[in-house]
Amino acid sequence: MIRVLLVDDQAIVRAGFRVILNLAEDIEVVGEAGDGPTAVELAARLQPDVICMDVRMPGGDGLSATREILDRTAGRRPEVLVVTTFDLDEYVFGALEAGAAGFVLKDTDPDDLVDAVRGLARGQGLVDRSVTRRVMREFARRRPPSTDDSDALALLTAREADIVRMLAKGMSNAEIAGALFIETSTVKSHLGRAMAKIGARDRLQTVVWAYRTGVARP
Repeated sequence: MIRVLLVDDQAIVRAGFRVILNLAEDIEVVGEAGDGPTAVELAARLQPDVICMDVRMPGGDGLSATREILDRTAGRRPEVLVVTTFDLDEYVFGALEAGAAGFVLKDTDPDDLVDAVRGLARGQGLVDRSVTRRVMREFARRRPPSTDDSDALALLTAREADIVRMLAKGMSNAEIAGALFIETSTVKSHLGRAMAKIGARDRLQTVVWAYRTGVARP
């Protein structure tokens, strides 16, 4: 079972998400929090696999909570799915920097929410075509590349850079494989090596890096 912690200051939102997620046979909502500090406490005690984290909450925002949870967690860290009302919310950028693995909008389709939770539980950061690229572009504009980014870029092979660029466009492994006429397993291997070189822990952080360094451009 995928253990999920819901964090949102609106009880009605948490209730709706609980109903949606508990309908899935492989997902169980194990706790709820209405603010950041409570989320940090419950994350340590309940050890969820995925945390659905709101960003704007009185009494402690999701950005601070995400950073604290991921910094304090020993062993396998939970995956944080940022859930926000606005796709260009200022807090989203900070949450991504803090280590969040993906985000969805609160008006997302219920099936997409379930798929997002499942994807994060498998270690696959959420890269959504319709929303993520807009956020990543703005993220890249506000966060210029560092010396470490430039050093990592120099380590990528041409094929690895191509695959990272296609990933940033929102393409799946299968779509990348089809475009390059290679096997899906080969795409995974190239992508895994590229992520290791740039220090990205998941697909979403890889997309962030791609836009920040100019490997991918609007």
